[in-house]
Amino acid sequence: MKTLGIETSCDETAIAIYDSKEGIIGESIYSQIDMHAEYGGVVPELASRDHCVKIVDVLLDALGDLSIKKIDQIAYTSGPGLLGTLLIGESFAQGLSIALDIPLIPINHLEGHLMSPMMEFPEIKMPFICLLVSGGHTMIVDVIGKGKYEIIGQSEDDAVGEAFDKIAKLLDLPYPGGPHLEKLALEGKSDTFDFPRPMINSDNLNMSLSGLKTSVLYTVQKISNISKEEKADIAASFQQAISDVLVTKIKKSIEITGRNEVIIAGGVAANKFLRSEFKKLEQSHNIKVYYPDLKYCGDNAAMIAFVGSMMKPIKNIDYSSKVRSRWPLNELEI
Repeated sequence: MKTLGIETSCDETAIAIYDSKEGIIGESIYSQIDMHAEYGGVVPELASRDHCVKIVDVLLDALGDLSIKKIDQIAYTSGPGLLGTLLIGESFAQGLSIALDIPLIPINHLEGHLMSPMMEFPEIKMPFICLLVSGGHTMIVDVIGKGKYEIIGQSEDDAVGEAFDKIAKLLDLPYPGGPHLEKLALEGKSDTFDFPRPMINSDNLNMSLSGLKTSVLYTVQKISNISKEEKADIAASFQQAISDVLVTKIKKSIEITGRNEVIIAGGVAANKFLRSEFKKLEQSHNIKVYYPDLKYCGDNAAMIAFVGSMMKPIKNIDYSSKVRSRWPLNELEI
């Protein structure tokens, strides 16, 4: 069974083919980062237009020498994400489905992130805990089984990736800010500034980052003619504060659920400092922590194709639009 996955939820045009016996046999991704960097963030209308321009070339690149007639079904991201970009992916998927007369499967983007490490590590068994940390989402999910997900903790305001980007912008770092802030933090001392760890001692697993972000803002405003060294110390101290909160919340989630496997997924999962902090938790609590390959931490089509391959066969194809800019995990159809 060969599943073609299409991902257009934001500013990456991505297509991949997952073979149920061989795994990923073809993939291609085009990033719009350079175009949006000029504006300091993703411009939805420009993103939609660029998907239209690039998606056919991305498909051909992903297929390589494989005939498109060998594809058995198509999975595509139908939410959550930017409405316009999602519609581009859905329309393209529907056209291919009709032309090839093969099943069409709408996939939740968040579910793709939850499942992505299972594509690379078949030894992972449900149930497990997943910390999903990206530019748009920060949540702790108890993955009970396929389609059975319980959000047991989440950010009450900013997502972790969003907070990284905002602090990076505050420090005059290029877009996207997260990777640049991580790099700058390597030059700083993480104990220079004692930034708050909001809700770290709360009884629940929820998080809040607005107070931390405000504390960094006030610190920057108080320093006149801020030096690169001071920026590095701020970046390192900020990164340490966020990591402390995330590690503490995952530690609590393990104690509450009794799970011994943890997946860290989403764009922020690529952060090497965060990985090193979870390595300490892995050793101290005798658990196993998994991460997707770096190329699968961000938005990608491989995870969409993989989740599509796990779905039950579809007999009657419904071509009505399934796009949802907001699509909570607890509203998935099992």
